[in-house]
Amino acid sequence: MQEVKKPKKPLIFYYVVAMLVLLLFNFLAMPWLAQRRIQEVDYGTFMSMTKEGNIGQVEVQEQENQILFTDKEYQHIYKTGMMPDPELTQRLYDSGASFTGEIIKQADPILSFLLSWILPIVIFILIGQYISRRLTRNAGGPNAMMFGMGKSNAKVYVKSSEGIRFSDVAGEDEAKENLSEIVDYLHNPDKYKKIGASMPKGILLVGPPGTGKTMLAKAVAGEAGVPFFSMSGSEFVEMFVGMGASKVRDLFKQAKEKAPCIVFIDEIDAIGQKRDGRAGGNDEREQTLNQLLTEMDGFEENTGVMILAATNRPESLDPALTRPGRFDRRVPVELPDLQGREAILRVHAKKVNLCDNVDFGSIARMASGASGAELANIVNEAALRAVRDNREYVTQADLEESIEVVIAGYQKKNSILTDQEKKVVAYHEIGHALVAAKQTNSAPVQKITIVPRTSGALGYTMQVDEGNHYLMSQEELENKIATLTGGRAAEELVFHSASTGASNDIEQATKLARAMITRYGMSPDFDMVTLETVTNQYLGGDASLACSAQAQAEIDKQVIALVKRQHQKAGKILEENRNKLDELAEYLYQKETITGEEFMKILNQ
Repeated sequence: MQEVKKPKKPLIFYYVVAMLVLLLFNFLAMPWLAQRRIQEVDYGTFMSMTKEGNIGQVEVQEQENQILFTDKEYQHIYKTGMMPDPELTQRLYDSGASFTGEIIKQADPILSFLLSWILPIVIFILIGQYISRRLTRNAGGPNAMMFGMGKSNAKVYVKSSEGIRFSDVAGEDEAKENLSEIVDYLHNPDKYKKIGASMPKGILLVGPPGTGKTMLAKAVAGEAGVPFFSMSGSEFVEMFVGMGASKVRDLFKQAKEKAPCIVFIDEIDAIGQKRDGRAGGNDEREQTLNQLLTEMDGFEENTGVMILAATNRPESLDPALTRPGRFDRRVPVELPDLQGREAILRVHAKKVNLCDNVDFGSIARMASGASGAELANIVNEAALRAVRDNREYVTQADLEESIEVVIAGYQKKNSILTDQEKKVVAYHEIGHALVAAKQTNSAPVQKITIVPRTSGALGYTMQVDEGNHYLMSQEELENKIATLTGGRAAEELVFHSASTGASNDIEQATKLARAMITRYGMSPDFDMVTLETVTNQYLGGDASLACSAQAQAEIDKQVIALVKRQHQKAGKILEENRNKLDELAEYLYQKETITGEEFMKILNQ
């Protein structure tokens, strides 16, 4: 899509122009007007007027080598050159002339006042009137005169040969199917009107950040070939009450003039949050929301105007905004599954030169849980790595390394571990991998490394799922907790001490165990009772307990007991396979990085 921009000049531009005009006038026009009133005469005429006593005021300018003087009635100003005349001062004094240093200004005070004061004020008034008319016309009314804040600054896109189409969006087949109906309606509205069906007035795209909500909206406009108005919710928020509502009116006014068209409001939760009715609330935001509600479902029909909005906080939106008649349809844009990730990688890989043997399926499995934006970043990081290695194509190794860069950061080349630290990290990572491999429901190991990363990790074990998993059983969750405790269990078994390297493992294990008890109903004591609520599910899922203090104490006991059982299970697995633990840790200590195939080969020998 190509953005159609209107040329705009900032307000400061007009004031700078006004100041330049005044400066030029004072430095050029004023001296020129003054010089126009001076008559040049010879020295003989000056001597004659002095002798006759016909001189009123005299100004001797020695630096300019000239004399300025007026007649007795102060009607004319004369100028003559200076001559060697020792008696000049006495002769002028005898003639009754008065000496002054400001003869030009005193000669005509009325004209000087008009030029110095009245004329600049008139110029400023004229410029102010011009700016006022311009801003009033652009903003659409007298309520929006103040610096044009009532004018919508929505970006307008029109169809172009390089516009985004549905073929450019991968991994969101369900969302594209929902939105393709909108495109068909914009192309063939009579087909729907004939049966009495009407399209939704608004469609709300919800999902985590980076899943392609904005790209889907642009793809709808690209497929439909209609004007596309794009604006962020935060752009409606102004300091003065009423300006945001004025922007909403102006936006819909422009949209109706170009109907059929699509209006896209990104991050609509900035203005669409629930109205709680508390005193001292944000009146500006509430007025903006009320105006948006009126425009979407008021007395006037918005024929041909389709509203698309995106948010990752749907639970915070006002119910009046999400009810049928306004946003009739909610389209979830979730994180892509395995097939979706592979399709997204193929779309972004079209922009780079690839080696022939790249396995997108393997890369997609390694990038489990990645969003579309993160997958695009992975491909770009792989291309940058190829450039650093002076290659003209991207290999499988580049893509695999770029996944590690996105997950754990770049390798810290200047960070050198001591031999003891290196052994501890090697046993720690092998402990994770060995516990995972010995449990039937754990994901296979893909890669183990003890190379420090910029994220702070001294090493990590990458596990890759073979397929999509939408449900996890209690046994799988317990095995996952056991795997997380495997690193600390290996340290305790071999070195009989603990290190700080398990801090992230402890955090994840505790969080997972608490979710099993409070949210998943996997505790025999609490049964199917919700003890914890989750907010902002698309932004990390903040959880808060919703139970009594006694229940919280019991939850803590059960969480500790659950993690402790899995920790003991991991220790038992490692103790039973102590020989393999030592052999694998020594191999990792020497190689620093081993693949899952190498790990399984040594384990199965």
